[in-house]
Parts: sequence; structure tokens; C-alpha cells
Amino acid sequence: MIQQERVQPLNRQPVRKGRYVLYWMQASPRLRCNHAYQYAVTHAERLALPLVACFVVTPGFPDARGFHYRFLAEGLGEVERDLANHGVRLVTRFGDPADNIPALAAGAALVVTDCGYLRIQREWRETVSHELPCRFCQVETNVVVPVHHASPKEEWSAATFRKKITPLIDRFLVPSGEKRPGRSSLSLDPGVDTDPAAASFLATIAEAGGEHRVPWQGGERAAHGLLDRFITERLDRYASGRNDPNADALSCMSPYLHFGQISPLDIALRITATGHPDAGVYLEELIVRRELAMNFVFYNPGYDRYEGLPGWAKKTLGEHAGDIREYSYRFREFEEAATHDPYWNAAQDEMRFSGKMHGYMRMYWGKKILEWSESPEEGYRIALGLNNGYELDGRDPNGFTGVAWCFGKHDRAWAERPVYGKIRYMNAHGLKRKFDADRYVERVGELKEHAGHQE
Repeated sequence: MIQQERVQPLNRQPVRKGRYVLYWMQASPRLRCNHAYQYAVTHAERLALPLVACFVVTPGFPDARGFHYRFLAEGLGEVERDLANHGVRLVTRFGDPADNIPALAAGAALVVTDCGYLRIQREWRETVSHELPCRFCQVETNVVVPVHHASPKEEWSAATFRKKITPLIDRFLVPSGEKRPGRSSLSLDPGVDTDPAAASFLATIAEAGGEHRVPWQGGERAAHGLLDRFITERLDRYASGRNDPNADALSCMSPYLHFGQISPLDIALRITATGHPDAGVYLEELIVRRELAMNFVFYNPGYDRYEGLPGWAKKTLGEHAGDIREYSYRFREFEEAATHDPYWNAAQDEMRFSGKMHGYMRMYWGKKILEWSESPEEGYRIALGLNNGYELDGRDPNGFTGVAWCFGKHDRAWAERPVYGKIRYMNAHGLKRKFDADRYVERVGELKEHAGHQE
């Protein structure tokens, strides 16, 4: 089922006579539980036209590294095969989508796209909307509740957002449908073919693995296999162990959600179907907390800058900007995990050598960057740079919001202290009360040693 709230027209052009419907697949390279794909299939059938899909590989995407592209390439190779099984041709291009989509749409009756929320993704769609001579619409499929429908404004906290989104969830917690196109486009010539540069770039990245390899396999099948194992092996301990990095209690869906290789709706439906008593704890993170991050990025134009923090946070941090720091590090020292704190260093190494950091440690990690940087503005820049550069799930609403939370976003004022002002404080004693922090350091050391052998 595709609720009308998911669909938004991006121009005022009509559906016209054309040779095919074009699905610009950019934020959701998957077939399962993909409302945008299903919308395109449905309209191709209504118009008695074949469906063509396209993806534009963008070199130099902000902060993207080789291992990000490798993960993307693994998913694209899989989705190309799956589309072919549906009789749908995938055209892969190389460069700026705003330069490629108009040419791909030259023979289209209708263009459908999915919906990413970052500034660059919105700018692509805005530019393309002025260039197309046919109707152009987007379909939100990477959230359970469409962002603009969940709230008409930027929310102060999870508490205020929860009150708005919770009554809406049941309406949207229904399958998207899984129709296949009735006409093949595999032999159709849309006038623009796959760019050899895109194929070459992705093949090179996939073979080399970027500057270092991370122990994650991209793609829709890998995502669902991991979800299967979470449900059967780890859901029982999720509620009690999710804040313990040693408990192996997390679903690890965030890299796949980041790349659109699995649907949050699909995850929510599967978790709900288990009837597990702790399902609600997981859904709170998946829907309320994750979609609060979408709300922040959608409504706050400064989501990726220090200026985007709430006024009270900037005020209190400004009042303590001149406080003496017991320790102070530069970007390179943070990057190389060269601080005095073995727990922070372990968190940084976990991220560097696995592409993912445990969520509880990421909070501690960000708080300490604030504490050990020359200024709060410099700390924010360092935290974003590291998170975006080394996390598979960085460079997205959750990543930007996670860093902002460490500096006061979606939180309240706490007891005042040096450097932090009224920002929430964390320390190593708190880690040790939660879990065996020294065992965590040992585990990351083993991971780092193994990664060294792989390279």
C-alpha cells in the first residue's frame, strides 16, 4: 500500500506520451518494500509502458571514501540483477545526477524518484525538477512515517516528537506491495546507456575495497540475512544489552538503512510480527529516534554545522569556551586514536577498523571530543569529520544528529561544569558502571590486530 502522504509532486508538468516510465533510484537501491519502485511499477502498468531504472554514481560525494563506495557497489550489483529478473533495465551513470537525469528522462512519460533528506540530495531534485518536460514526483520510502506528515516543524526533543508520531505509526505500518512490471525494458534503448566510467569506477572500488576493508558486505540480501540472525539470536537480549558493547545485542542495520538497502518499514513489520515483549524497545529506536533525526535534517538548514545547535547549547558552550582543558588534541591525534584515554581510543579504533562504532560508545566518543578540543566549534568540526569519514552509517541524518546530540541537540540543560557548561557530561566511570569497559578495549584490540593482518 502506498499512502498518498508519501507522494509529493516536484513540478507542475503533466504525464506525457513517452516510451517508458523512469525510476531514478538514488536513496533506495533495493526492490523489497520500496514504495518508490512500486509507485513507478503501478504507473508503468497504467500507461502500458515498460519501466527503466537509473542510478547515478557521484564521485566526490561529501566525505565519502573508498569503503563507502565499495559497500554501495556491492548493493548496486545485486539490485541490477534483481531488476533484470523483473524485466527492468538499470542504467548506471557517472557524475552529478542533475546533469544526467534530464537526458535519461528525454523519452519518459513520467519520472519517479525516492527521497533522501540531505542538502545535496534535495538540491539534485530541485535542479532536475526545472529541467524535466514531464511530471516528476518523489516517494518517501526510507521512513515509516513521511517526515512532513510526522511533524510540520523541527522538534525540540524525542518527547515532543514521540507524541506526534506515535498516533500515526499504525496507519503507515503496512506492506508496500510487491508487484512486478508487466513489460520488459531489457531490450529498450532509452537513448542514454550505462556510462563505462561508472562501471569502471565501481569495479575498481569493489576489487580494491577502498583504502581499507571493513567487515561488512553490502546489499539487500546481506541486510536481510543479518536481520534474520538478529531476530533469532539477539532480539531476546536487545532490551537489556543494547548499551553494552560486549553483549552483541544490536541489529547492526544502520549501514544498510544508510544506503537504502533495507527498508525501515520492512524491519518494523518483521520485528512487530515476532510478538516479542521487547519489540517496542527496538521500534522506539528504529522509528521515533531515527525519524527524529530525519526531522532535524529536514527542517534545520544548519544540520551539518555548529550553528545548527539550539540557542541554549551554543550559549552555555560559549560561556565556557575559554575554560582550561585538562587535555587538548588536534584532529590527527583524534583520528589516530592517540589520546590518553584507552576507552576513547578503543571507540575510535572500532570505527576505523570496522566502519561502525557501538552506539553507546559513540555518545562517549563525541562528548570527549567536545571536552578535549580547543573550542566547541573545533570539537564539532572534528567529530563530524571523523564520524562522516569512518562510519559506514555516517553522512546521513542519524550521523549528523548523533554528533549534534553530544553538543546538546534534543537534550536538556544539566548541572553546570567546566568546558561543558550545561551540556550533558559523560566519563569513564560511567562506562564501567554500565559494562566491562576493559573487556571492550581488549575486543577492539583483537579487531585491530585482525584488520592489520587483512591489510
